[in-house]
Amino acid sequence: MRLRFQLLIVMVLRTIFNTMHRMVYPFLGTFARGLGVDITALSFALTGRSLVGAFVPLIASVSDQRGRRFGMLAGITLFTFGVALVAIWPSLWTLTAALILALLGKYMFDPAMQAYFGDRIPYQRRGFALAVTELGWSFAFILGVPVMGFLIARYGWSAPFPVLALLGVGMFIVIWWVLPKKDANHVPSSNPWANFGIVLKNVPALAGISIAMWASAGNELVNLIFGIWLEDSFGLQIAALAGASAVIGLSELSGEGLVALLTDRIGKPRALALGLSANAGAAILLPLIGQTEVGALIGLFLFYITFEYTLVSHISMVTELVPSARATAMAFNVTGHSLGRAIGAFLAPFIYRQYGFLFVALLAVVFNVFGLLALGRLRKDGSAQ
Repeated sequence: MRLRFQLLIVMVLRTIFNTMHRMVYPFLGTFARGLGVDITALSFALTGRSLVGAFVPLIASVSDQRGRRFGMLAGITLFTFGVALVAIWPSLWTLTAALILALLGKYMFDPAMQAYFGDRIPYQRRGFALAVTELGWSFAFILGVPVMGFLIARYGWSAPFPVLALLGVGMFIVIWWVLPKKDANHVPSSNPWANFGIVLKNVPALAGISIAMWASAGNELVNLIFGIWLEDSFGLQIAALAGASAVIGLSELSGEGLVALLTDRIGKPRALALGLSANAGAAILLPLIGQTEVGALIGLFLFYITFEYTLVSHISMVTELVPSARATAMAFNVTGHSLGRAIGAFLAPFIYRQYGFLFVALLAVVFNVFGLLALGRLRKDGSAQ
């Protein structure tokens, strides 16, 4: 019962983390107008945010040395400090700093959390458990982003940040209270560099991490552009964009439900192959049916449900690729996601402005195919189960 309670608590906390992470996408144009800059300037800020993820193993692996609880608390501290900067002094520079610090905080929290539950939950049931924690990803779009949209529409672009800072303080208190100070399920490692070597010399682990990069690159292409695409195509305003975000959140919630129902039963590699293939198909379909508002929302629903199914199935598989350095492996997996998002954030504005949304979607298909090739290499080794 205590473990179930902790899963629910983490789900709520990740909703807060992910609201900060995700609200930038539908309101990219709104933030740019509020700051008086072009969206390209914010896309560079997002690219920088993603590139910082390349250094995550250097900080996130601290939970292999200092404990999972310490890693989660450190992540919350970075998040809270970052959003507080914008609450105190709203500007492009503090927003950029907040994006980076909040993401670093999330990337410290998530691997520590995934390792914490990975230490306690058998691999055969881990897909379901991690799907519960991933509900915070979809709830961010279903609940968090619409609330932020209300605050932005009523009080201005910077209004969400004081609220997020207060929630960050609350998160710290909750984790301090809920998680045990002494962890009998984890033996601390004394040498982080040895853990790096274990992961970097493990070919299946590297293949698994590359899947994260390719899948996230394809997803970020659409992530960064869908709000601008909906504005350009249909003239949607802030409230409508928040509503579109809620539709995406519902699709991701459905994807996490599919993981809970299917992934442990059919096996993680097969589930991952299904997810990558379906996401490529949804990317092809998106510009074809997106000629109307309803068609665009249906297309986004299909794109995000298949990506979320891919993402959560992939996370549960990676938790078992290097059990002796689990948090470090999950941190490198975050690096894969970060590099992929940096690639997508860098390419998306240029491709959209020069060639249109169709080519954005086609490149997302290409990245999914690369992910399938990496999965084939992983399965050839026989490490994935």
